[in-house]
Amino acid sequence: MCEDHHEDHHEDSHEDGRGGLARRALFVTGAAAALTLGSVSFAAAAEGGQESRTLRGTLPPGSPDFVYVPVEVPAGVREIKVSYTYDRPSVPAGTTGNALDIGIFDDRGTDLGGRGFRGWSGGARTEFFVRADDATPGYLPGPVREGTWHIALGPYTVAPQGLSYEITITLTYGEPGEAVRPVYPPERARGRGRAWYRGDCHLHSWYSDGRRTPAEIGALARAAGLDFINSSEHNTHSAHAHWAEVAGDDLLVMLGEEITTRNGHVVAIGTDPGTFVDWRYRARDNRFGRFARQIRRAGGLVVPAHPHATCVGCNWKFGFGEADAVEVWNGPYTPDDEVTLADWDSMLVASVRGERGWIPAMGSSDAHRDPDPVGSPQTVVLADDLTREAIQEGIRAGRSYVAESARVSLSFRASGGRGEHAGIGERLTVGRDTPVTVRLEVTGAPRCTVRFVTDQGVVHTSAPLPVAGAGVVEWRSTPSYAAYVRAEVRHEAAAGPIPGPLAAFTNPVFLGR
Repeated sequence: MCEDHHEDHHEDSHEDGRGGLARRALFVTGAAAALTLGSVSFAAAAEGGQESRTLRGTLPPGSPDFVYVPVEVPAGVREIKVSYTYDRPSVPAGTTGNALDIGIFDDRGTDLGGRGFRGWSGGARTEFFVRADDATPGYLPGPVREGTWHIALGPYTVAPQGLSYEITITLTYGEPGEAVRPVYPPERARGRGRAWYRGDCHLHSWYSDGRRTPAEIGALARAAGLDFINSSEHNTHSAHAHWAEVAGDDLLVMLGEEITTRNGHVVAIGTDPGTFVDWRYRARDNRFGRFARQIRRAGGLVVPAHPHATCVGCNWKFGFGEADAVEVWNGPYTPDDEVTLADWDSMLVASVRGERGWIPAMGSSDAHRDPDPVGSPQTVVLADDLTREAIQEGIRAGRSYVAESARVSLSFRASGGRGEHAGIGERLTVGRDTPVTVRLEVTGAPRCTVRFVTDQGVVHTSAPLPVAGAGVVEWRSTPSYAAYVRAEVRHEAAAGPIPGPLAAFTNPVFLGR
């Protein structure tokens, strides 16, 4: 997986399913990034029979990111099934315990890029199966061909005592079932022409670690007033073929993935059906650019998710040079979102200095299960139509704002003295000293406060909006004073000078030539 190469030999043992033990040599390949055990073999069995093998071992603290168990699969296999358990010893406060992810690659191998990828469930399941006509959610149905398969283990965290595991592999012999032909959702829904469309681009179903079916998510999306959603399962595209019946004239379903690496997560939005993006690398490997380009070649957007989240492996460390947008608001508004908002604003300042192009902001729910609300927050995009391409173009251009729900609507624009005007994500092209009026119209935000933010920081704070939730706030400036202006709508603060949580915020309007 990495360009450096060395081998370290260790010893482990496995039980062969008949009570016997056999020693297995293990070796590390690629800068301690992957550990490969000796292979597990099966003998061909009679038609309709089953055969199992059980492997046991212990991984020490500091184990590589991935451990592969080669499985020699003979001809005539109808189904491969894998189950596993591992110990969860008590650990001191502040110390990570054991967490072991799992997936599988077929006879095409484990090379980076995922040609042999057949599924990943992370830590969401204790067993899975794959056969031609069906597979466990998170896994891809297809033939179980003769050759060397690999069970992929991901020791996400390892306790000081080590991680002891047990894996049971069961092969069922017989004629394969009839292969399933995937059907994907359409790339277009019935739109309203050029209009503001509401969407949630970060969602999880039972095809990764969520607990909802696609149908349940679709119903919740419609109830939340959404026009589009994006399938974004962790490290698998297995859900792509299960959204066609959810989509409709009133709901565009785009297809993607949440690429969940050890150095941060990135959401691919609106990739071609069947696109898989590998996740087995770290920032120090200098591989992310390759996969960001793959997302774009597949017609998708590259959006780092929750960049300052505090969970293990969630903090974004790949930089933003490949980002098409950034998820500034993820789920319920929390302190890490506030940090991300400030970080994003700093990037806007850098873009004004000409150091880089600006990166638009987004918001998504990252909903997994009840009671996680779908569509809170949601990204509201000005697009020419309700199609994959039009929605993506609006997101990429920054013609969008983020709202906590469909109850909140914003209209934000800047205008000059001679009829010039610009909206969200646009530039008002006027002279440096030209008077500019910035105007925000709000509905659905009772008792909220409006703040205007520029490259100098917060420059205007309104009085609370009325209980009815509607109001208009204006501010006047010049491009020499404010290179850009963006709006924040915030709930009342609980106490003191700390600003309340967001109800909505906009991408900026840029001022000047």
